[in-house]
Amino acid sequence: MRTRIGAVLGSLLFLVLAPGVVALYLPWRLSGWRTQPPLFGLEATRWLGVLLIALGTPALLDAFARFALQGRGTPAPVLPPERLVVHGLYRFVRNPMYVAVVSIILGQALLLGSVELLAYAAVIWLGFHVFVLAYEEPALRRQFGQAYRDYCAAVPRWIPRAWRPS
Repeated sequence: MRTRIGAVLGSLLFLVLAPGVVALYLPWRLSGWRTQPPLFGLEATRWLGVLLIALGTPALLDAFARFALQGRGTPAPVLPPERLVVHGLYRFVRNPMYVAVVSIILGQALLLGSVELLAYAAVIWLGFHVFVLAYEEPALRRQFGQAYRDYCAAVPRWIPRAWRPS
């Protein structure tokens, strides 16, 4: 059994290495965070971008905290959680971390008016989707068995829906 402090430190390290690179460093490299004309010619897209970033950031931090504190592990495949995490945002969508990362990138694309970041967000989501189907879900089915199958039956992969565990 992992210690809680070890899980927290491992999750913090992974937060910097994975979402930090994917949702901050690479978007900065692609866009220089320079503002361009608003996407679709609508200034309102910038406000939608701010909203997506504002919602995605705490969602990402909450999901990481739940992995460490409730799951006693990290999101990194090399140190997965020991317990299935089904609380918080995980009650509504199976992949809140990925949804949050894509929301943050989409938010940046809309805020900055960046077509490159919009395309990058699509590529990142596709990569997440393939990873979830090819590796993550089969690994979780092996690790958590029927509990994970029940969870999958009740909670959607990407589009949030309410779920109350029995």
